[in-house]
Amino acid sequence: MKYAFIARHRGVWSTRAMCRAMNVSASGFYEWFGRPASEQSQTDARLTRSIRESFELSDGTYGSPRVWHDLRAAGEHCGINRVARLMKLANLQARRKRRRLPGDTAARRLENHIAPNHLQREFQALAPNQKWVADFTYIWTAEGWLYAAAVMDLYSRRIVGWSLSDTMQARMVSDALLMALWRRGKPTALMHHSDQGSQYTSDEFQQLLRSHNITCSMSRRGECWDNAAMESFFSTLKTERCARTVYRTREQARTDVFDYIERFYNPFRKHSKLNYLSPVQFEEQQRLTG
Repeated sequence: MKYAFIARHRGVWSTRAMCRAMNVSASGFYEWFGRPASEQSQTDARLTRSIRESFELSDGTYGSPRVWHDLRAAGEHCGINRVARLMKLANLQARRKRRRLPGDTAARRLENHIAPNHLQREFQALAPNQKWVADFTYIWTAEGWLYAAAVMDLYSRRIVGWSLSDTMQARMVSDALLMALWRRGKPTALMHHSDQGSQYTSDEFQQLLRSHNITCSMSRRGECWDNAAMESFFSTLKTERCARTVYRTREQARTDVFDYIERFYNPFRKHSKLNYLSPVQFEEQQRLTG
């Protein structure tokens, strides 16, 4: 119906103006109308196909900046504003992240009696296995809560360890740290930062840190921004994956979280703080150039 309206009124308004107003592509109209599209329309159609491929490979999570970096890596020469325009025309919109409010300023003065805040919001590391941050979150399923713990290396923002549990116990965060140690080869001179949750202050977890000579660092009570990098990861996980699904079972949620971390986030998802490389790509690039 839109194409028919445009065809009837081409003598009144320009074709491109009507296509923009009706949110349809000019190339699509010309194909429907039986006329060869202009060179620009053909280029837009080709770019839109590449944009859609990048968007779908990201599980519908990429906005125009990350899609633009994908196109540049593929050898396309186009501006980010053009990508944004074509995404809007194709109705490709990434989910927006939820924003957190800063914690109570009075709580920022409170230090933990277990360990001070050695990290001090310095979320950069000069080499792998210098600074790890950890936390856990809750994922709702029809069978009840599933708890997900994770450990991130701040050097590359890579999730180096994780675990999933039906219960919120110290064993869950210990398993995530043990996976990280197994994967990264028992590093030395390592700092582990977390909040003051009972799982991290437990004797079991503290003994695990001491047995591997890991320096313990903890956020101030009630101050989520002291562990902002980890908070950001869990927000991204929930926005880009968990919020899109109603999990009928814990096992379904386990499978989905595993897929997000190991298939998508670590090897594929572009990170703005890594010059739009994924954590795995960043580590590989630094290994080759270093």
